[in-house]
Amino acid sequence: MPVTLPVEHMLKSSLCAWHARGVSHAVISAPEAVFSVGDVARDADVAPSAVRFYEKTGVITAQRDGGNQRRFDVSAACRIKVAKLAQRVGLTVREIADLPPDPGPQEWGRVATALIAEADRRTAELRACLAEMQSGGRLCESVDQVP
Repeated sequence: MPVTLPVEHMLKSSLCAWHARGVSHAVISAPEAVFSVGDVARDADVAPSAVRFYEKTGVITAQRDGGNQRRFDVSAACRIKVAKLAQRVGLTVREIADLPPDPGPQEWGRVATALIAEADRRTAELRACLAEMQSGGRLCESVDQVP
């Protein structure tokens, strides 16, 4: 059944390109895979090769059309943006692929909370490493002192 999405929802769903083209509403079948590698790359601000990488690692999923071309649903660009953020925090692509496939608002809150907690944990670990390196001891011995 087609779903009408207002511009505000599309922007929240990382479909800024549609808005830029003057589309105020779009009718798509949810979760219809209609976006090409190039569309997703543009919306996520990554190279097309990155889209294929994220698909290969399970962060996003593609369907193949009649011409055997990859087609992605509305969540692909958003998931890549979240993946880029999570990678900056230090999560592995495997950990990122385990995030819910198309989280709702409450799930996004849980994902954000988990990412923040992981970032805090890793920041504390890095601070401990820096403190040990600044202690004046031999670095090879400092490694044994870091958690």
